[in-house]
Amino acid sequence: MGATQSFGDMVAVRDVAGKYISKLGEKNDKVVVVNADLSGTSRNKGFVEEFPDRSFNVGIAEQDLVSFSAGLAHEGFMPYAFTMAPFISMRACEQCRTDVAYGHLNVRLIGNYAGYSSGVSGATHCALEDCAIMGSMAGMTVLEPGDPYQICKMLEATLTWDGPVYIRSGIEALKPIYPEDYDYRIGKAIIAREGKDGAFICSGIVVQFALEAAERLYAETGADIRVIDMHTIKPIDREAVIAAARTGRVIAAQDHNIIGGLGYYAAAVIAESGIPTKFRILGCPDHFVPIATAPYLFHKNEYDTDGLVKNMEAMLENRGE
Repeated sequence: MGATQSFGDMVAVRDVAGKYISKLGEKNDKVVVVNADLSGTSRNKGFVEEFPDRSFNVGIAEQDLVSFSAGLAHEGFMPYAFTMAPFISMRACEQCRTDVAYGHLNVRLIGNYAGYSSGVSGATHCALEDCAIMGSMAGMTVLEPGDPYQICKMLEATLTWDGPVYIRSGIEALKPIYPEDYDYRIGKAIIAREGKDGAFICSGIVVQFALEAAERLYAETGADIRVIDMHTIKPIDREAVIAAARTGRVIAAQDHNIIGGLGYYAAAVIAESGIPTKFRILGCPDHFVPIATAPYLFHKNEYDTDGLVKNMEAMLENRGE
């Protein structure tokens, strides 16, 4: 099903998700929304107004947010719990693991401000470890949209997905990459651009950077670089990673700590496959950085368009010899 709305040139994923949750509420009367006093930040005030009896605000208490959602799931409801990514993944870590994942409950945990998207607020508000934390929980599915239509497809897919889901997203405006009616499946990567000389495996906003980088590399060097939108971090699409490794050059890039994120998942698949390839992980460094804007941090850590071009060019040196 399509997103039933059209987007302009740029729109933030959280704006789309907050509105689209009302569509899910219309389709399934078991859908409920739980907020940690951030319905404005999470953009789901429309659902709260339309379905007041299915809306709950637990206050600034993320542990209660998750445990309360688990209780609703035990009673047969499908809760969508909204808050900021660093708070849901760290402050409520035990509740995510023991109350939700342990029971394999159909709770959907929605974390905004992932990665460096809240860089100006400092380390406390940057979720740089959330994929590592949430992905380590048994049975937890981890998703990251990189396109406004994709979050609609993603939310739609969670209506029938079995088990807990964590969706991380930044707050930056993104441009649509895919048509409204494209096919989306959790666990199945999207080849956003074909290519045989190398591959970018990425998620979230980095998919947009990678597409720009691939076009620039083709124009400047003639190299044909594949772009893989790995919107599902866990379970990762092993076939897509192995196919990428066969190009001989792979860069895995994500707005997340270089340890424990998409790059580590991809590296494990490549190592197990035994396929020789040049490989590099780009992302947030394994140390805390001073307060700065997200674009500055993307650039400094070389996973914006310029950085992806630079790192792939290094891999392309001496090709054909």
